[in-house]
Amino acid sequence: MASLKSINQDDLRNHNLSVVLDTMIRSVVPMSRAELAKATGLTKATMSLLVPMLISNKVIREGSPVSTAMYGRPSTPLIVDGGRFCGLGLQINTDGYGFTALDLNGDTVVEEWVGQSMNDSNPDEIFSKLDVLVRQAEKTIRARSMTVTGCGLALPGLVTDDMKLLTARNLGWSRIDLSRFDIVRRLDAHPDNEANMAALAQIPGYATQRRQGGIVGPADSFIYISTDIGIGGAVVLEGRVQTGEHGFAGEIGHVSVSFDGPVCSCGRRGCLEAYAGRRALVEAAGIAQGVNATRMEAIDELQKRWNSGDGATIQAVDRAVGAMASGIASAINVLDIDTVILGGLWERFGGALARRIERRTSPEIGGFPYVQAHVLIPEVNARPALQGAAEVGLRCLLDNPVAFMNKD
Repeated sequence: MASLKSINQDDLRNHNLSVVLDTMIRSVVPMSRAELAKATGLTKATMSLLVPMLISNKVIREGSPVSTAMYGRPSTPLIVDGGRFCGLGLQINTDGYGFTALDLNGDTVVEEWVGQSMNDSNPDEIFSKLDVLVRQAEKTIRARSMTVTGCGLALPGLVTDDMKLLTARNLGWSRIDLSRFDIVRRLDAHPDNEANMAALAQIPGYATQRRQGGIVGPADSFIYISTDIGIGGAVVLEGRVQTGEHGFAGEIGHVSVSFDGPVCSCGRRGCLEAYAGRRALVEAAGIAQGVNATRMEAIDELQKRWNSGDGATIQAVDRAVGAMASGIASAINVLDIDTVILGGLWERFGGALARRIERRTSPEIGGFPYVQAHVLIPEVNARPALQGAAEVGLRCLLDNPVAFMNKD
């Protein structure tokens, strides 16, 4: 008979601290000890042991007592304190590279982005330059007496569990062992596809303080679509990103919407990316071709022409809307998740275009009209993959708080 695994006091305390922190981060308002005990199912005696530990380690602090009734002791709210811990996020994308550090309140501690065209860039050179930037940031973090709890790395390609970047076509990179880079080893960075990281940034209370109600809740399900030169995606089920067996789930950009369509960068015909990616849109509108079509100036011109009613641009966008609707409908039919967050390039066209895609998509869903698409513009839209990467770093604290705290 197999022996039962025992749980020691550190394991139990770690679990309980994690539950308390998760509950506080997900709440839009400060909670008292009694409210936390009720919400977590922990006893008041347990709370009396955990709360002083969190306060002494400057993870939370006490607010001013609030009277909630005519009689009885005033309630003391507990407030998330962002002053000691931060998560570090790194990103290399088609338009540059950079980092950010976020604290538990979701506030930026330090951040820098280097904008440049990354087509056919040298990975060793880029990672080396990023390392120089981050080392300077670490000095700032230490000067503020803050501790980095972990690090995430967002990349525009397929990343395996064993630290391999299989391909990032829009960078011209393939088969790269990420562990060979000093910055990755030194920070023990967790790499992932940029769409997965951007999806995490949309989940309120994932690792930073939830300050208000949002378009999705902490445990909601949705499909996140990341639109840039390429089109990526992520599947979120009940508040958790689903990576699939090999880590590649959500690659909606390479769903074929037309068997006789244009050849995609992946070699297939009629992929969604070949109609609705940034390069595809710019080329279809006749603004630029080849590498020039990937430049940000080209997409700025596309939006300008679209706003002015240029015929070729409107036709290109209309064709892309049809492709987007077809791809989204296929994803909904396979996954049975009807909420879609449309991030990246396409959010620049605004909510009206999102509603148009929604109307085109719904009749193509197998369960229509009982099931209808809900296409939303993201709330977190300023480099969401970079923020998500930082939250991956912060999540290390929430998952294993004892590792970062003094136990006295």
